[in-house]
Amino acid sequence: MLPDHAPDEDNGLDTLPPPQPVHYAEQALLGALLLEPHRLADITGVGPDSFSHHAHGALYAAIRSLPAPDPGRHAKDAGWLTAVLTTAREQARGLTASYLHTLVQICPWPKHAPAYARMVEADHARRTLRLHAHRLIQTATDTTLSRPVSATLAEADALARCTDDLAARFPAHPGSLHRTPMPPPSDTLGDHDEEALDEERALLATATAHPAEAEQMRWLTAQDLTHPLHAGLWQCLTALTRRGAPVDPVTVLWEAQHKDLLAAEITPRNLLDLLDTPPGGSPHYWGERILKRAVLTTAHRIGTRIAAFTDDPATTPYQLVVGSRRALADLTSLRTRWERATHPTPPTGPAHSRTSPPPRAGPPPVTTPPSPRIAR
Repeated sequence: MLPDHAPDEDNGLDTLPPPQPVHYAEQALLGALLLEPHRLADITGVGPDSFSHHAHGALYAAIRSLPAPDPGRHAKDAGWLTAVLTTAREQARGLTASYLHTLVQICPWPKHAPAYARMVEADHARRTLRLHAHRLIQTATDTTLSRPVSATLAEADALARCTDDLAARFPAHPGSLHRTPMPPPSDTLGDHDEEALDEERALLATATAHPAEAEQMRWLTAQDLTHPLHAGLWQCLTALTRRGAPVDPVTVLWEAQHKDLLAAEITPRNLLDLLDTPPGGSPHYWGERILKRAVLTTAHRIGTRIAAFTDDPATTPYQLVVGSRRALADLTSLRTRWERATHPTPPTGPAHSRTSPPPRAGPPPVTTPPSPRIAR
C-alpha cells in the first residue's frame, strides 16, 4: 500500500480534471501500467512528451525508467509504486500517493492499455500539428524577417513533414472528411490595404508602358491581385500581349469594356488615368512584390485552416492528414511561380553584342504618384 499524504499536498489532478477526453485516456493508460507494469511492452508510439499534462508525462517517464517488478510480488507489495512516485516527483513535485490510487481505481481494463495509448498518441499528434500550423501563421505575419517568403515556405515544409508522419502512423479509414467550420477571413495581412492597392496600380501602369516585359511574367496570375478590378485589368493586359495586339491605355480600356469591367463608379476616364501614369520601377519589380504578398497571405490562410481542423475534436487523425494536405496543395503553384519569378531561367538566345544597350538599373525607391482611388 502506498503511504498516504496530507490533503494539502494534493495537486488537484484527481479533483479538477480538464474536460477533455484525452485526460481520461491518459489516466486509464497510467492506471493500467501501475496495476500491470508488464503491459508497458505492448505500448508503442507514446513518450513522456505525448501526454497533455506534465505530471502524467513525468509518471510515464518514471514507469519506463524502472525495471518492471515481479507480478506476484507487485500484487502484495507497494515498493515499486513507491519508487515510481519518488522518481516522478523529481519532475513533478505536486504528485501524491493519493493521485496514484486514483489512477489505479479508475482504470477500466488494464488489458486495454494499447487502446488507451493510441488515444494519447492521436491527441499528441493533433497538438503537434496545431503547433506547426501556428508557427506557419506567425512566420507569415512576421515583418521583422529579412526573407519572409523563404522562412514561410520552410515552415510550410515542416508542417508537410508533420502531416506525412501522421499519415504513416495513422492509416486511412473509410469516411468523408469532417466538415469543420472555417474561421472568417482574416485581415491580418491587409489584403486590401493601401500599400497592396498602390502596388497593383503601379503594376498595371508599368505593364501598360512596357508590355514586352509584362508578357514574360507568366508567373503572375490575376488571382494574386487583391482587388477584383485590378485582377480583371491584369487579365486584359495579358490577353492583349499574348495575342500580339497593341498595348496602350486605350487598347486596355477597350479590352476592359469587353470584359465588363466598367461600372457606374468606374468610368473610362478613371481607367485611363490609372493606366497612363507609370511610376518608377518595372512590371517585374511590382509583380514580384504582389506575388510575395500572395504567398504570405495564402500561407497564413492555410495555417489558419489547419489550426481550425486541429481545434475540432470530431476530426480524426486521418482526417487531419487529408484536410492538411488539401490545404497545403494551395501553396504548391504559388511556390513554383515564386521560384520562376525570383530565379528566372537564363535566356537561350544569342548573347548581347557590345553595342547592345546596358540593362536597366534596378527600381528606384517605392513611390507611387497620386492615382484615382478605386472603390473597394
